[in-house]
Order: sequence, then structure tokens, then C-alpha cells
Amino acid sequence: MPPKPLDPSSSPRALLGAELRVARDRAGLSQAELGEPLFVSGSFIGQLEAGTRRMHLDIASRIDEILDTGGFFARNCEAAAKSKYPDHFAAAAEAEAMATGIREYAPLIIPGLLQTEAYARQVFRAYQPTAPEPVIDELVTNRLARAALLDDPTTPLLWCVIDEAVLRRAGDQKAVLAENLRHIARLIRSHRIIVQVLPFSAGPHAALAGPLKLMSFDDAPPLAYVTGLGTGQLVDDPATVAHHTLTYDLLTANALSPRESLAMIESVAEDFENDQHA
Repeated sequence: MPPKPLDPSSSPRALLGAELRVARDRAGLSQAELGEPLFVSGSFIGQLEAGTRRMHLDIASRIDEILDTGGFFARNCEAAAKSKYPDHFAAAAEAEAMATGIREYAPLIIPGLLQTEAYARQVFRAYQPTAPEPVIDELVTNRLARAALLDDPTTPLLWCVIDEAVLRRAGDQKAVLAENLRHIARLIRSHRIIVQVLPFSAGPHAALAGPLKLMSFDDAPPLAYVTGLGTGQLVDDPATVAHHTLTYDLLTANALSPRESLAMIESVAEDFENDQHA
């Protein structure tokens, strides 16, 4: 009897991955053996099974042929692919939700997981100055929903390196940035996150090319996510992920210590608050 169609309301990607593992085991294939006719690695199959990778329709159709699953994966692929995030970020957001560790370098804005409502609204309005207010409201709501990951007291481990420029890019909204810096400081003081500031005095560094996010998982290989203007790429190639990991390690080596970083964050917030009050 073929598996039941997935319920789109309950982690469809994770359910689809679980069904893939069952079907692969039933066929007596290893992850590498299933990946070979699909021209993908065994680790890619592992990420599909763990739910950290999106299964696209062409892959789903080939899996149905190889595993003789009667079109199950192709039928349910659409439900698993639905996302409230932009296409270039959807896969990364869903992987982020399953990660046990997240390390992120932010050179331009406060990381999305650490943004307050007012700061997020300001950022999205800057991105889309002519967008209707309901569009901005939805973007802000979705971004704040991601931060629910931090409601768990320990998982995921979030470690951010934030460029000093991020702390000082206030414009005429000093109160908004000060509020967000205070929010970050509270998370640091509650021992929920680790933050290091990369100061201007560090000079040129290994990540001048742009933002970087690294994600680790209990039951799947690590992933890296790199972004550009309106684009993003989720990377699983082991050599590339290892290179990006080294880049992040070099950033932490050049950044201020967590204690010094907290002091700078709170000092800058106080300066903005005093300026606003004056």
C-alpha cells in the first residue's frame, strides 16, 4: 500500500524526508546508492531525509521511478515546497529552523534572528520604499516568527559576529537601533547567545565579500548560506563548507571578545539613547 499523502500543515518537508528514508530502506539502497542515478551525493540524500533540503519536482519524480513509489514524492513535493519566505531564502530559513547550531557573520544589518519589530520594519521599508503597508507587515511578522527559535533555552546555539558598522548605522532612527542593541545585550546577559563585534580597527578580514551563515545538524551534514543582492545560495559541498567555516573562525579570531563586545554594544546603545534624549 502506498504511503498516505503528507499533511501540508505539519512539517511537510520533515515528513517527506521520513518517507524517503523508509522507501529507500525498503529498496535496500544506501544514501550514496540512491544518489548515484540522481547525480547527487549521498549527503544530499541525507539532507533530504533530514528535512534540511528542499526536494524539487524533478528529483521527486526520479525518486518515484527508482524506488517504485507510485508518484508519491512527486504528488507531495508541492506541499513540501510551500514557504512564506522569498525563494532565494526559503531553503535556508527551513534549514535554520532544524539546525542545532547557527553561526552568522553580519556585515550590514543586525541578523534577522536578533531583530526587533521596529528595526525589522525599518529595514524592510528601506528595501521596499513603495510597498503597501500590509506587505511590510507580513514581512515583519515572518521575520519575527523566525526568532521563536530562541525561545528554547539552549538550542540552537547562536553565535554571531557583527561588524561594528552594524552598530553605528542609525541614521535618524537612533532610538530604533538603541532598542535593538539593548535587546541583543539582554540575550547575551541571559547567556542565550554569543556575540562578537568585529571592530573597524581589525582592518581587512576574511569575509569582506559579504554575509555568511553556517548551520550544523544532529543528523545531517553542515550547510553554509551565502547571500548577495536579492540572491542566496545554500551550499552543501564539504570542501566549500569547510572553507566557509575557516572564514568564520578567522573572523572570530579578529573580533573583540564576547565581554568586550557586550561592553561596546551597550556603550553604543547608551550614546544613541542620550543623543535621542537631548
